[in-house]
Amino acid sequence: MYWDGRPWHTLDHELKHRFGTKVYKIALNGGMTCPNRDGSLDTRGCIFCSAGGSGDFAMPLNGLGQIQAAVHEQIQAGAARICRKLGTSPGAYIAYFQSYTNTYAPVPYLQSLFTAAIRHPQVRALSIATRPDCLPGEILDLLSSLDRIKPVWVELGLQTVHEDTASFIRRGYPLSCFQDALERLRSRGLETIVHVILGLPGESREDMLQTVRYLAGQDIQGIKLQLLHILKGTDLADLYTRQPFPLLTMEAYLNLVIDCIALLPPKVVVHRLTGDGPKSLLIAPLWSANKHLVLNTLLKRFQERGVTQGCSYSSQPEHLL
Repeated sequence: MYWDGRPWHTLDHELKHRFGTKVYKIALNGGMTCPNRDGSLDTRGCIFCSAGGSGDFAMPLNGLGQIQAAVHEQIQAGAARICRKLGTSPGAYIAYFQSYTNTYAPVPYLQSLFTAAIRHPQVRALSIATRPDCLPGEILDLLSSLDRIKPVWVELGLQTVHEDTASFIRRGYPLSCFQDALERLRSRGLETIVHVILGLPGESREDMLQTVRYLAGQDIQGIKLQLLHILKGTDLADLYTRQPFPLLTMEAYLNLVIDCIALLPPKVVVHRLTGDGPKSLLIAPLWSANKHLVLNTLLKRFQERGVTQGCSYSSQPEHLL
């Protein structure tokens, strides 16, 4: 099965099918922190997380008194950047609250913040990145009510199913917490997108595939496959400087992604295939900075191997070089 000529269920295809037009994502900053940073669980954050809280492309709140004005200014600024890049105004956007943990705040604040975004006339959907352990019932009720206005997507940073790796990266919650959050999200009909990091220290190729196999059996609507980036200012960067560990080569990563895609049900939308950290912060792997080369090479690899999403095939395992 192919979407837009690609052997995976692309986000671009899904958005055009659902909204009838091309839709662009605008990264927003809701001014929140994270239990891994404020001392509730830890003060250091996840080991790979930059100072921007995995939202390095999002704009900070600018101090305007009204939340609605602040949110709308961020959306307008993001739309203007897209217009300058494209030379035209697409007029349809996803409001993506990306930085830190975007349900980690009192409900009245979240209600004002998210309502301002979802009511913006050019916003077609609301996407909220958060943690499974920051989704109490009253927040799920809020998200359900917003979902009746426009689609609400919840993005959960799982990264791995392996508890030893989760402890190493300081994730701060067990797999059972993710499972419970997913079930409660889906019981309310909220679409759920899961983040996975490929190339975490100590994980074998099979370990990474086990994470994707697990998710392939869950009721998720989307997935983000993220290459591990070593970014300046992170504890992971300090570790890598002191004790360098093996990183995925581009060849190994592309073969791994192909195997991951083959495990996924066709209905699962692939929101990301590699990710691209800020070049000013990226220490390694440097090949990942050339996103166009990575994606074009990936498509060629798919074509060479005749892979379609959700089907099994024979392949030789790649070593992590």
